[in-house]
Amino acid sequence: MIPRFLENRVQRWLGQFPAVAILGPRQCGKSTLARRVLAGSPNALLLDLERPSDLARLRDAEAFFAANASRLVCLDEIQRAPELFPVLRSVLDAGQRNGQVLILGSASPELLRQSSESLAGRVGVVQLLGLSRKEWAGRSRESRPFLPTLQELRTRIQTGEKLPLKELYRIIWRGAFPAIASNERLDRDLFYSSYVQTYLQRDIRDLARVGDEMSFLRFLRAAAARTGQLLNLSELARDADIAVGTAKSWLSILQASGVAYLLEPYHTNVTKRLVKTPKLYFLDTGLCAYLTEWSSPETLAAGAMAGAILETWVMIELLKGYWHNGRRAPFYYYRDKDRTEIDLLIIQDGTAYPLEIKKTASPGKDDARHFRILEKRKIPVGPGGVICLAEQSLPLTPTVQSIPVAAL
Repeated sequence: MIPRFLENRVQRWLGQFPAVAILGPRQCGKSTLARRVLAGSPNALLLDLERPSDLARLRDAEAFFAANASRLVCLDEIQRAPELFPVLRSVLDAGQRNGQVLILGSASPELLRQSSESLAGRVGVVQLLGLSRKEWAGRSRESRPFLPTLQELRTRIQTGEKLPLKELYRIIWRGAFPAIASNERLDRDLFYSSYVQTYLQRDIRDLARVGDEMSFLRFLRAAAARTGQLLNLSELARDADIAVGTAKSWLSILQASGVAYLLEPYHTNVTKRLVKTPKLYFLDTGLCAYLTEWSSPETLAAGAMAGAILETWVMIELLKGYWHNGRRAPFYYYRDKDRTEIDLLIIQDGTAYPLEIKKTASPGKDDARHFRILEKRKIPVGPGGVICLAEQSLPLTPTVQSIPVAAL
């Protein structure tokens, strides 16, 4: 069992909030993480709301919680019983103690809305994705939010760790779901085939009434092919042979079920020249590579999607550094109407830390040339970096370093 960095965070938050919610996509490890947390809490109780017998115990929810008032109760798959949220509010208020309920569910906007409306001030919400590379390597305690400062880079690079191209794309191709990332013998194609079928037949059924599963599968594949690109709903709808309104609705389902992430553009009131279209990223590169039918890590590394899927993997690793620390990721990208683009801006305390992501082992200062536009736009700028395949960090300009992917 691979320790997750969020385990300590969840235990700490249970001491600070009446309830804690762990949200994330199917198979990302929510239930396993919860069991590890519950193991440290004597007399804890786990209910899986996909089991009719467990769901039946909550028919009279107020009586159930009154009978188990001294226990930490974990409710897995809470999206199966949204009617519980109003009840939980009165239960938590009556209990008048922290660490009463642990909630697990999909990271859906509706679930977040219901929890925030019903449990405002009573619940700490954390988001979980698949294994980060440091978790997979058994170094979960090193996971922390990333900023490209010199001190942070020194700390991350001092181990001298390398990540060869072949190994990097093997990791990208297999993906980060714990079941497959931790078991080399598990057939990758069989895993993702089963995952997609489960996703279509269960999550999609619950989140929306999709009448034609094959149309949705076409849409899913078309979206995966656009990871790392500006979102163009019209093109996406055309390739999936569906209406634009349907594509917009189905994209919200991908977000709701933790499959896709939209990176918003950075904009200010100072200029109207900035693009306001988000970029689309799949939240697991293994699923993305499976849907786009890359048969091996080698063909993926040499193929047309090699750069986009590397950018996707880097973005996910950086997201995990924030989300798995219980923090919102202050991520944006920059693009103006002159097509000047910066892959990622991390905004902290009003300062933008710019990052480019390049599939090259020999980055140069030209890779960071667009960073200069930030000063022209009067945006405060911190140290920046070019995340790449180089084996060591070297200065490219006085304020920009090359950053090996192994440092993430």
